[in-house]
Amino acid sequence: MSGRPSPSFPALERGDLPPAMAVPPPGPRSRQLSRRLAELEAPGVNTLSASQEPTILWQEALGANVLDVDGNRYVDLTSGFGVAAVGHRHPRVVAAIREQSGRLLHGLGDVHGHPGRIALAARLIDLAPLPEAAETQAFFAVSGAEAVEIALKTAFAATGRPEILAFEPAYHGLTLGALAATSRPEFRAPFARHLHSHVRRLPFGCPLPEIERELGGERGCPFACVLVEPVVGREGVLLPPPGWLAGIAGLCRPRGVLLAADEVFTGFGRTGRTFAVEAEGVRPDLLCCGKALGGGLPLAAVLASRSTFRCWETAGEALHTSTFVANPLACAAALAVLDVLAEEDLAARAAALGAGLGGRLAAWPERHPAVAAVRGRGLLWGIELASRAAAGRWIAAARRRGVLLLAGGPEGRVAQIVPPLTIARDQLATALDLLEEALGEAA
Repeated sequence: MSGRPSPSFPALERGDLPPAMAVPPPGPRSRQLSRRLAELEAPGVNTLSASQEPTILWQEALGANVLDVDGNRYVDLTSGFGVAAVGHRHPRVVAAIREQSGRLLHGLGDVHGHPGRIALAARLIDLAPLPEAAETQAFFAVSGAEAVEIALKTAFAATGRPEILAFEPAYHGLTLGALAATSRPEFRAPFARHLHSHVRRLPFGCPLPEIERELGGERGCPFACVLVEPVVGREGVLLPPPGWLAGIAGLCRPRGVLLAADEVFTGFGRTGRTFAVEAEGVRPDLLCCGKALGGGLPLAAVLASRSTFRCWETAGEALHTSTFVANPLACAAALAVLDVLAEEDLAARAAALGAGLGGRLAAWPERHPAVAAVRGRGLLWGIELASRAAAGRWIAAARRRGVLLLAGGPEGRVAQIVPPLTIARDQLATALDLLEEALGEAA
């Protein structure tokens, strides 16, 4: 069967609409195409298999709406894994990509740059909450996992030390270096004997004296870096105790340990600040960002001081680069994203919407037996269900009503509410009404 768009229903003309269901999902075209995809694509790169229930396929997305290949219109509370922070297909982003595509589609990686790459590096440096703002540099990557790889390699090379301190739970990506710091056993087990063996773990949010004991004294400390998500995202939406991140920073500096903040998910307004570390005034040594940055195109970066990045200097080949690094289209899209974030003050909007959202969600554990806990900040919220099965039932019931959710966490029972920061207030309210209705089927 062809994967070409079906002409039998209208395209999305607005992105602020409520759900509208044409057929129960997954509809017949979604079923056919998802089965075909499971046959053609290796199982390691998708969650489909020939034995699993088919799922929906996206045909189009705009604002906070998604249209599937059967003509069902959804409200997207995933924002495409957090990528569509300014909304799907924001007109400013589309215009920037269109304009750039008429000039330059591809540069020459680490050999020949282009003006957009310079402009984007400068913008990111202006935003970076790092200790040496005037000396900050950008190291571009194609994905969030690659950004974490770069941060870890930088820490090893800059300090000459062998150990990493990470936390559990945590998700830092699935490439081999990042996977060593990712905590979930099901991701790690098939490759455990090939992973970097010098990763030590402590529970996320554990008492600071435990971290101090692990790091050891200020002389002879073996740790190159502490790697932390300022707010745990995919693995359950966990908030740190007040003062915890600042406390870690205070323990790192005297020991010469680099503090690496993984803001791939939380960056660019998601938690109500441009970066989540700003809630505690923390200035990490390495900051990884991505997802929302590219507005839908693959782009990530690591920000650090010139002195930290000096370890990469070489008279020969670049030591870490890729063919598509700082792709011109992705840079143009990112510059437009940063314009929209600033001009529409989307971090402040996320904080305001999140305050109202949190007030409503706080009542759910008492009102709905299936809900065990609620936690979040800005427009990043986790709804912990009583079991994995309950989470699965809720997500399916929400999808039937036209609301898209994902579940995460080590046990797969924390559903995430991660809408575009541009979502209309009444659209979000309608989605929440439908989610409450669907909770009746989750118990």
